[in-house]
Amino acid sequence: MDFKAIQIGQKAEISHVISEEDVQRFVSLTGDDNLLHIDNDYASNTPLKKKVAHGMLSASFISTVVGTKLPGDGALLFRQNLDFLKPVSVGDGIRVIIEVIKKTDKTRVIELQTDVYNHHNEKIISGTAQVKVVETIKKYDQATVSEHVEKTALVVGASGGIGAAVCEKLLTNGWNIIAHYHKNQAAAEKLMKRMEPLNSKTLLVQADVEDEADVAKMFDKIERYGLNVSAIVYCASARIPNVKLKDIQWDLILKHFEVNVKGLFNIQKYAVPSMQKFKYGKIVALTSMAVEKPNADWIHYITAKSALNGFVKCLALSLAPKGIRVNLISPGMTDTELIVDIPEKVRLTTELQTPIGRIAQPKDIAGVVGFLLSPESDYLTGETLRVNGGQVMI
Repeated sequence: MDFKAIQIGQKAEISHVISEEDVQRFVSLTGDDNLLHIDNDYASNTPLKKKVAHGMLSASFISTVVGTKLPGDGALLFRQNLDFLKPVSVGDGIRVIIEVIKKTDKTRVIELQTDVYNHHNEKIISGTAQVKVVETIKKYDQATVSEHVEKTALVVGASGGIGAAVCEKLLTNGWNIIAHYHKNQAAAEKLMKRMEPLNSKTLLVQADVEDEADVAKMFDKIERYGLNVSAIVYCASARIPNVKLKDIQWDLILKHFEVNVKGLFNIQKYAVPSMQKFKYGKIVALTSMAVEKPNADWIHYITAKSALNGFVKCLALSLAPKGIRVNLISPGMTDTELIVDIPEKVRLTTELQTPIGRIAQPKDIAGVVGFLLSPESDYLTGETLRVNGGQVMI
């Protein structure tokens, strides 16, 4: 019985006639061969004058009512108080009546009045019981949850090296792609041409993710195109100049905050309602290995990425009950246009310090994105997957 359907005052009952066979089975099962229950001669020399059935034999039918009628399947009787008022003999009829007298929703526990009457309608046993209604574990079928959800990914920052690689990887996995760019229209259009031969829907959109009005217009365009965003891959980033602490300006730190945190905040604000509607969605954001292995000249970048990490974990907690998984990918140095300002000596040193012996390629990150957007990652949320060739191991 569904716990919600159980009502205070609800009753259930069964009737039974105690037989000699019942007594013998009870003796065989429990080992209680007290002569008062099985030997007429012995019993005739007691004040009772005849054999009496075991009190617990009659009481055991309380379990029958609980387990088969109220509440039925899933009932776990964990406390029982009994007063035995009158004896029962072979041939006596009994009627077991239970009634719900208390219900606690938080613990899924009901309290029952448990009374047993004989065929003369005399109460022979009185008591109370507490029963927990065990909830069945819902089997989670990845295919069932995701198979009816349109596979459409909004890749923010698709004109960059990692974003472009993600678009191409997801296309090969059967995703529709909404490729976002901010300023680099030429790179975005080249990406669209590369994706043309593949048989999936593609849409190019432009927006300044730091401007909520711009983001709203972008989602209007997506809706007019007939697409529902079921995944976000947030690859947006600003260039990373090397700046000493004495030279850094707050405006530079704020710029990185707005790209990394405000941008994702604006995007999720418009994408999450659609995901909630289908009770399924994925959000993946790119953080950086530099958060765990900092560079003193990247205060602006590392501070913003650290804030992004905290924001993503809060999103993961808030959205998990709605079927939306939110995770981070933390790449090491990756061969994209973002590292053009990094001296060649630093790049070579990084390669030497990397156990795998090279810096990351965009396709390395794209492969992990493909996994995080697949049903195989449905039990992951709030996690950071490190793609750094072994430079940072936690």
